[in-house]
Amino acid sequence: MTLELSATLRDMKKDSPESLKNKGFIPSIFYGKKQKSTPIIVSIAEFTKIWKTAGESSVVTIKMGSELYDCLIYAVDLDPIKNTPRHADFYVFEKGQKLKVKVPIEFVGVSPAVKDLGGVLVKVLHELEIEASPKDLPHRIEVDISSLLDFKSQMLAKAVKLPTGVSLVNGPEEVVASVYEPKEEKIEEVPTAPDLSAIEVEKKGKKEEEGAEAAPGTDKGAATTQAEKKADKK
Repeated sequence: MTLELSATLRDMKKDSPESLKNKGFIPSIFYGKKQKSTPIIVSIAEFTKIWKTAGESSVVTIKMGSELYDCLIYAVDLDPIKNTPRHADFYVFEKGQKLKVKVPIEFVGVSPAVKDLGGVLVKVLHELEIEASPKDLPHRIEVDISSLLDFKSQMLAKAVKLPTGVSLVNGPEEVVASVYEPKEEKIEEVPTAPDLSAIEVEKKGKKEEEGAEAAPGTDKGAATTQAEKKADKK
């Protein structure tokens, strides 16, 4: 499928970003190793539609009059509030040139370690760097996780099946995905709150005992005093 985007040269003195925005266009630029930097303007609506399809790894053909330029969308500047494109860079590549690009990973299949053992899939990489001719560049790379059988299993970059004409740039031993074994959390015992009512009863009992011990002492003292009085009378 050919993705074609119409463009016109930008007049840097007249075409301000604000005026272009009001007309439904965004300022852009295309360049390459053998292509000088050329300021252009493109339709916001057309660009947004193509960008969603192409991403940054599919070929986009810029059409300017009778001239055609095969490019990749190299960078997009977004409005921080509306999240809409406000500038785009296109990289023009040479005919027959192989390109190194980063392509999004799409995880497919079912991991037995996740389904049967309750593991958690860990997506270590979210994109792969590949090299291919423009016509062979995939929009995304599918990674089958059905080989993740247990918690020791890992999907390495070298094990990912790449489309014909596509070679891997990432290190072959890089981990693409693995499975994490959830650990059971130890439930800490909450210390039992002291029984305040029991403490109050205990304190009350002690006070009563102390009062009971004091009473006999008082009687003994009184008896001694009476005996001394009798002795004096004699």
